[in-house]
Amino acid sequence: MDILLYTVMLILGLIGSFFSGLLGIGGAIINYPLLLYVPDWLGVAEFNAQEVSSISMFQVLFASLTGVLAFRKQNDANVIHKSLVLYMGISILIGSLLGGLASRYLPSSTINLVYGILAVIAVILMLIPSKGKTERESQTDIPFNKMIAVASSFLVGVVSGIVGAGGAFILIPIMLTVLKIPTRVTIASSLAIVFISAIGGTIGKIVAGHTPFLPTFFTVIGSILGAPIGSRISKGMNVKVLRYGLVVLISITAVKIWSSIL
Repeated sequence: MDILLYTVMLILGLIGSFFSGLLGIGGAIINYPLLLYVPDWLGVAEFNAQEVSSISMFQVLFASLTGVLAFRKQNDANVIHKSLVLYMGISILIGSLLGGLASRYLPSSTINLVYGILAVIAVILMLIPSKGKTERESQTDIPFNKMIAVASSFLVGVVSGIVGAGGAFILIPIMLTVLKIPTRVTIASSLAIVFISAIGGTIGKIVAGHTPFLPTFFTVIGSILGAPIGSRISKGMNVKVLRYGLVVLISITAVKIWSSIL
């Protein structure tokens, strides 16, 4: 049974990170429902919300680390807005650490509620085209409102730490539309911020003590394999249909979560 469980976890990690790399969104919004329902449906394991959020947090940590290393390899590190990463990174680190620690004391219904809210937000944001500035995209000295940056990233960190997410699908629209950061700089900088967030969230999850380490290990291995494949394929195809298909999938999951809550 253990071999079957680890095989399922590896495949789920691969599938979740594949679509994450393909569509350029945070992996947790896909991974959370996969990890919560599929092992139970297949009869190999039944993870509670605390365990699912912990596994997902580890996935985000390694997926974002892989992305940051890829940017450095492509010599795109100069696109990262260092000041923005400093302000938002420290704030989201504190928020995700607190969220990860708080998840220890939250019932599964509350964590599912937080995911349900995030899923609704994700669907709305995925249906609205993101339009960031295109001018000065090579510059990383762009001014921004530091109070808004710190406050928003802290709040994103708290809720992300609870459900085991990096928060990129919320951070990116905030950076584009509220802070007025150019698109290319936003994408590069958000990746670094999410990695910092994942460090705090992972520490919180370890301290909280809800991490099934062997299933997590195989899920992370699958994630590392899947993300580069999705990223490569995304360069040569139109993913609009897949994106809307994912919207439907997340919507169905959100409905199931909300129906169980209500």
